[in-house]
Parts: sequence; C-alpha cells; structure tokens
Amino acid sequence: MADPPSDPEQPAQQGSPPEPPAVPFTAPPEAPLQAELETPRSPEMLAALGWPQGAGLGQYEEPPGSLAYQPYLDENLMLEQLQQGQGSLFQQLESAFQDAQPDALAQYHAYQREEQPFQPYGGAQHGPYMRDDPSLQFSPSELGFVPYDVEVSEPEPRELAVQNAKAYLLQTSISCDLSLYEHLVNMLTKILNQRPADPLSILESLNRTTQLEWFHPKLDSLRDDPEMQPTYEMAEKQKTLFIKGGGVEGEQEMEEEVADTAVPNLMESAFYFEQGGVGLSSDESFRVFLALKQLVEQQPIHTCRFWGKVLGLRRSYLVAEVEFREGEEEVEEEEVEELMEGADLTAEAHGGEEEGEEDEEKAADVLPKLQWRPPPVIPREESRSGANKYLYFVCNEPGRPWARLPHVTPAQIVQARKIKKFLTGFLDAPVVSYPPFPGNEANYLRAQIARISAATHISPLGFYQFNEEEGDEEEEGGAGRDSFEENPDFEGLPVFELVDSMANWVHHMQHILPQGRCTWVNPLQKKEEEEELGEEEEKGDEGMEEAEQEIGPPLLTPLSEDAEIMHMSPWTARLSCSLCPQYSVAIVRSNLWPGAYAFAMGKKFENLYIGWGHKYSPDNFNPMLPPPVQQEYPSGLEIMEMSDPTVEEEQALKAAQEQALAAAEEEEEDEEEDEDEDPDD
Repeated sequence: MADPPSDPEQPAQQGSPPEPPAVPFTAPPEAPLQAELETPRSPEMLAALGWPQGAGLGQYEEPPGSLAYQPYLDENLMLEQLQQGQGSLFQQLESAFQDAQPDALAQYHAYQREEQPFQPYGGAQHGPYMRDDPSLQFSPSELGFVPYDVEVSEPEPRELAVQNAKAYLLQTSISCDLSLYEHLVNMLTKILNQRPADPLSILESLNRTTQLEWFHPKLDSLRDDPEMQPTYEMAEKQKTLFIKGGGVEGEQEMEEEVADTAVPNLMESAFYFEQGGVGLSSDESFRVFLALKQLVEQQPIHTCRFWGKVLGLRRSYLVAEVEFREGEEEVEEEEVEELMEGADLTAEAHGGEEEGEEDEEKAADVLPKLQWRPPPVIPREESRSGANKYLYFVCNEPGRPWARLPHVTPAQIVQARKIKKFLTGFLDAPVVSYPPFPGNEANYLRAQIARISAATHISPLGFYQFNEEEGDEEEEGGAGRDSFEENPDFEGLPVFELVDSMANWVHHMQHILPQGRCTWVNPLQKKEEEEELGEEEEKGDEGMEEAEQEIGPPLLTPLSEDAEIMHMSPWTARLSCSLCPQYSVAIVRSNLWPGAYAFAMGKKFENLYIGWGHKYSPDNFNPMLPPPVQQEYPSGLEIMEMSDPTVEEEQALKAAQEQALAAAEEEEEDEEEDEDEDPDD
C-alpha cells in the first residue's frame, strides 16, 4: 500500500495510489451538547481547524468556521465556504483524523470501493430536477463521512409538507402540459422583468395575458389568428370604401363622376336633417354615402337614393331606393310561380282521377261535393309600376355586401297589415305570426317599405307636375295618373307657408288599396275568358263581381286631406330654429308612421325614415282571433243510418225478389215464343 500524498490540498488523480480513508468515528448516541462543548481541544486539533498556534478558547467558545461541533450542518454555509476558496476544509479534517488513528489503512481493505474524482462545486450541473446538495458532488471521504451505508433519517414534517405541496403544484392539466407551478413562475418572471408601478392592480390582466401567450401562440403558419374583435373586423371591411385608384385613369373617372353620377349628395341632405335634430351621425352618414357609391358601381343604376334605416333587434337595415337604367331587365320570379301553379293543377287532376275510380266502384254511394273555393290569387304589379316602381337594396353595415329585396305581392301587403313583428336583422329569418305571413323576413321588410313609402313620401306643392301629353281621364282601375315629372318652373315656397298649412305638401307616391295593389284588378275576369264554369260556380263568381271597385286618392293629393288619428293630425310641421326663422328649414314629421321625416328649403327637399317599421295605433295591438269553428254537415235522409232488418223481413224480401225474377223469366220466354211464331206467318 502506497503512502498518502504529501500535499493534502491537491485532489487525488486517477492512476495514483488511493487515498487512505478516514478513521470511522462514532460519537456517543446520547452525548449532551454541553459535554461536547466542555471537551478540551489539543493544539494539533486547533491547528487542523485553522487556528494559529498559541491561540486559546474559552470554555464555551467555538473556533471560527467550525463545522464539526455544530449539531446541524447548514448546506448554504458550506456552499459559501466552498465558493470563497476554502476547498481544503475536508483535507484538513481528514489529516486530523489520520493523526489520531494511524492504523486506518487496515480498515480500508474491508470497506474499499471506487470513488469518483473530486469535482469543484462550480462545475456541477444544475437543472430543475437536481437538488443543490454538495453530497451529490463529493465522495464520502471528501465530506468526512464513513464509507459504509447508514440509515437516512426521515424528513421533518414541515419539509415533507413543502415537498407534497410542490408536487401538487407540478401536476399538469388534462388539456395541456402546463402546470400551475410553471404558470406562476412565468407570471412572476414577467412581473420582475417589467417592474410595473402597481403590480397588484394589473395582476388579473397579467394572468390573462400570460395564459393567452401560452395557449394561443402567434405562429407564422396557416393557422388563423384567434377571435378578431368585431370593431377591427368591421374596420377591415370598411377600409375598401376609402380606397380609390390613382393615376390618369382615376382622374378621368373622377371627371366622369362629377359630370354625371347617380350617387346622391347624402352629406348635404344629412346637414339639413341635422338642423332639425334628425338623421344619423356625420361619420355614419359619410360611410353610408361611400356604400351607396359602391352600390352604384356594382349595379346598372340610373337613380339612387338613401331611403332610411330600419332598426332591428340584433342588426339594423340600411335601405337604398334605386331605379335601373332603361333596357336593364330585373330578375323575375314568374317561373317559380308557374311551377307552383302547375303543381296545384296536377294535384287537382290526380284527385279527380281518384274520385272517378271511386265513383265507378261505388256508383250507389254519392259523396257530397265541396262547395268552398279558395279566394282567387291577386296578381302582383309589374316592375316599374305601382308598389314595385322602385327596387330596394339593403345591408346591415356600410362595407357589407348589398342584398336585393324581392318584389312585393298583394298577399304580403294584406297580411303585413294584420301583424306587427320586430325585425331581427337576418333576411332569411322566418316570420312566425298569425295569420301566417307568406314569406320570410326579406318579404316582410319589403312589404313594410312599400307601406311606409306610400304613406310618408311627400314633396312641396308644385315641385312635381303631370305630363301634358296625358289626359285628365282616369284609368279603368280608378287610380288616375300614375306618372309625373319635375316642374322646371318651380321656384320654391317660403318656409313659413310650408309650416303653416299642410295643403302646401302633397303625396308623390301612389296609395295602396285594401286589395294590396295601387291599381284595382278583377281577379275573376281572366278566369272567365279562359275557363267555362259550371252553374254553381258562375253564381259564386257573380256574387264576387258585384263587389264595389276600390278607388284610392290620386297622386299629388295634399296632406290636408289625410284622415285624422283619434282627433290628432297625422302630420306635424315646425321650423328647425325659431330664433332665426329666415335661415331655418321646414321639418315635417309623420304621426302615423313614427320615424318618417321630410325637410324642405327653397328648391330642395328630401324624405327619410329611421324607425322600427311599425305603424302608430291609438289602441294596443291585439292579434287576430282564430276563425269560428266550422259547422257540422247538415243531416238528411241521404246520410242518415238505417236500422238493420229482421229475419222475417229478410225472408220476405228474398221471396219477393225470387217472384220478381221468375216473372221476368216468364216474360222472356213469352217474348221468345212470339218471335219464333212471327217468321212462320
């Protein structure tokens, strides 16, 4: 066995003689601390512990930096000493034990084992799953421990509770690999890096942003950016309204637009309505103006006007009233109606065939005929006439695509007068009501637009005039003239006259009759020419023909002739400002349709509607009651049930039938005999 190295400060190298182990030292198990402190220390031991020669200690004094006489080893203190360069502490302890026990090599062979070379603490690897324990980096001989295994004492209750709590916090979530411990570490790291002034007040928002950064990372891939705010989404769609192409082509287009354009001067009308406290905000009005300009560029429009805004429960409708250029035909829906009528006729034909077969099988049973006939379908008015004079496009917000509303039918107008519904903002939403409405929300909105336009579109007296070529005779329908033109000689009416008398305002939209059309038609006239009706059907038709013809007020009728509403005028006129009436604008408000307004100043006037699309009613709205229960079929001998015959009656009937059959056979035989005798004669 080789001698130990001469320099105790130098660690052992591989291939060199092994270092003699420390002498096992066992302290008394129950030695009191006071007795240990009172034990005298030799000068050799003090020198080994780092004390100068000749130094002395009191009875209760401890040498500086002593670890052997402390009841509990402090790991932090040991690490500080190692970092300060006191790496020779363990060698000093080993030399002290070697001096006290020179025969330690004898026990080395009994407990010999391989030891790892000494590694300074600064080169140790650290990680989240490695304990900062120096005992894991040094050999037992370097730490002054015995080379044989000893029992590890159980941890203290507080340390065990800390370990259990940390293990609980390190549990990962079911939906992701993030634990609460890591989340708290990330949040505290962000607070320490940012150093906010009041971290407690922003703790909740900081927690939310930390979670979003972990669960929703912004990746540079095809993955969509999650949950864009509605405001930003609407701004992106409205951005296209403000983009205009530049260059020479853009200047030429601008000159053409200035020369002749169908886009109305909406900002000027909004300014005048604003004087009376009516209309949209300036920002929204400008966006609507750009949206109308976009509509004119997409469709072959001759004239365009902002009709108004119809409010809804979830979304509202911006309505544009347009008229196509001559030669541009609109899409008709006649094919669908023809298919529906063909299906009805086919069903009736099949029903007739089935009834004929039943009649052949049971000729004796005569079923009563159905006398009720459905009311005739009233045809809708053609395009560019009556209630379908104009086309209407709607959108929910400026920048969204415009949707065209279908033409209105008389049945839809008649049913719309019987119900009152709030709009939802979705054109394909069903209209659940009684009586049932024939269509969806788009059809109901179109019917309400037709009713509001016919009742509230007004203009100053003399602005429009009838064509001179047309005569004064009324049409067959009784509605009179249906067209007019602007008066080039109109100079405007004073504002005071427009406010004082309603006779200075006229309706320039045709009145809708109770039939649902602006011009009355006889629905049975066409059927009489094409079909030959039976006697009973003709009687029913004659009764319908006797109904009086519906006649409404003609065009350009003054507002003073409108009917009152419970002793209340249907219109209210006022000045926009009473302090300076010479510069004011005449504002007229409809009391029959709340939300309908009109202004006039000089040669300018305009109509606007902003409301829920409901008509004013002095009484509370009550839905229609269901019709009365249908009466039972009248009872008579034809349908009365007879009592069953008795046995005697059946036998008597059978005997009578046999006698009648025998008599018939005898007559046949007599006739045959007579025929045989005639040729002989």
